[in-house]
Amino acid sequence: MSQTRRLAAILAADVAGYSRLMGADEEGTLAALKAIRRELGDPKVKEHRGRIVKTTGDGLLIEFASVVDAVRCAVEVQREMVERNVDVPLDHRIEFRMGINLGDIIKDGRDIYGDGVNVAARLEALAEPGGICVSRVVRDQVRDKLDFAFEDLGEQQVKNIARPVRVYRVVVGAPVTVLSAETPDAAVKAPLPLPDKPSVAVLPFANMSSDPEQEFFADGIAEDVITALSRYPSLFVIARNSSFTYKGRAVDVKQVGRELGVRYVLEGSLRKSGNRIRVTAQLVEAETGKHVWAERYDRDLADIFAVQDEITQAATIAIAPAVAAAELQRAMRKPPDSLDAWAAFQRGLWHISKFTADDIAVANQYFQRAIDFDPAFSGGYWGLGTVHYHASYTFPSRGPMEELSAIAALMRRAVALDDGDAEARSWLSCIVLLSGDAKGALAESERALALSPNLALGHAAYGFILTWSGRPREGLAALRMSFRLDPRDPWLVRCQLAAAHYFLREYEAAVEAAEEAARSNPDFPVNCFWLVPPLAQLGRIAEAREALNTATTVGSRIFDAYIRQRTPFMRQEDYDHILDGLHKAGWSG
Repeated sequence: MSQTRRLAAILAADVAGYSRLMGADEEGTLAALKAIRRELGDPKVKEHRGRIVKTTGDGLLIEFASVVDAVRCAVEVQREMVERNVDVPLDHRIEFRMGINLGDIIKDGRDIYGDGVNVAARLEALAEPGGICVSRVVRDQVRDKLDFAFEDLGEQQVKNIARPVRVYRVVVGAPVTVLSAETPDAAVKAPLPLPDKPSVAVLPFANMSSDPEQEFFADGIAEDVITALSRYPSLFVIARNSSFTYKGRAVDVKQVGRELGVRYVLEGSLRKSGNRIRVTAQLVEAETGKHVWAERYDRDLADIFAVQDEITQAATIAIAPAVAAAELQRAMRKPPDSLDAWAAFQRGLWHISKFTADDIAVANQYFQRAIDFDPAFSGGYWGLGTVHYHASYTFPSRGPMEELSAIAALMRRAVALDDGDAEARSWLSCIVLLSGDAKGALAESERALALSPNLALGHAAYGFILTWSGRPREGLAALRMSFRLDPRDPWLVRCQLAAAHYFLREYEAAVEAAEEAARSNPDFPVNCFWLVPPLAQLGRIAEAREALNTATTVGSRIFDAYIRQRTPFMRQEDYDHILDGLHKAGWSG
């Protein structure tokens, strides 16, 4: 056969963890690979004018005449693989690693050989699961032709290649995920306006390790960076609840910017190997997709808190030079002495965010474990307090008022251990109000907001306290600020919005807020309670009676606490106003 030599773009790909997947489920893995090849791989290669040179059990070698086509094909395949894997358990996911090189090849029949092929294979071996690594020549050829960013991984010495290879990682964006009208995400119906100061959303960091246990370390880094950035009054920082709705999804930072109303998006990844971690982070200008700053951190696992601090400082300097020019106060929440305590705390946060009876029970175990690991870590105590608070309102074995003293003790312990913990102070302010001390509650809430001006929970607590202290108009403003900081997790706030509107005699708005809260979380009994009085005041008696039936059955303990026992924080005039609505709905208690 004749041999010809020419320049070509070479894409080498293999399946990460192929042996493990085959060992666990040989038939299922082979069937899934065939489906991916048939439905995704072959059509994409054809679309971008590529030629599949050969396949191995877990690998592919593809030739393209155009390096632009090669990179486009790789990026589109990796994007769609993320979508295909959304509902697949971590240990069953098929993820490709890809390497692309532009170089001289020798064609011998259908096969190809040469240095260009060898370099592509080495680049593929350097890629992370789901990632793409390219050579310098590829980056140089496509950087002005394609809207992808590249992270410089430096010179790499690779097997059987005499000279070091300059390697770049493609920072893969993704198409917008279309949201169903049934999801909480549908609550954001239009692009949000940008605040009048630098604004940022910190996305959950991707776990690039094969170990799913590291998911909690990745989440914890993002969580603590959000907390630290929230301390700066000159920044506007989106709450964790909203940022983490993007977890596990392929996202386009431009769309994130529009949906959350921010100018910047901070994203990153974590990979653990033994006792070493590698954390990458990049700050992107959402409107343009331009990378403002990127960095990689290789550290011992014990230095994870120092890495969080470095990322926070670098991001702050990049976002707001004015902040950097001023005295940067490192107001990070005091880290625990034990890494195990921090990991348990992160697991607790993850479970409590699911808001089911089972998850709240599991969160209880993890927060208690955090305290056992490090009795001086404030987060374990306020986490445990939130478990009791949510359980008493949502899945009560006892009424919420009966839990107050236990919850208050946990929150006060958290504040005593770390008086700079704004979350603990915010929760404590709510408990102080529930105990009937409105003045003390306002003081605690104001301290929390002074510590962390961007804390959505802080504004929600402040709005709750103002609403029930005879200042519902101011309460509305604080609640709306909380909603703006946390636009993807509105249902807890909407419940209090309904109360504020009701006290202002704005019954239509109260019904709308209560209905939206009920749609977001139909299992939260306070939501059905707040439908009753405004519906009755509007003369919608049949609907009010239906809501009343739900409130006195599904939410019977809440109804007892609010009405039959009359909670200590309820002013007489507010109580009378609620009773008036209930009586119009047909309640005769």
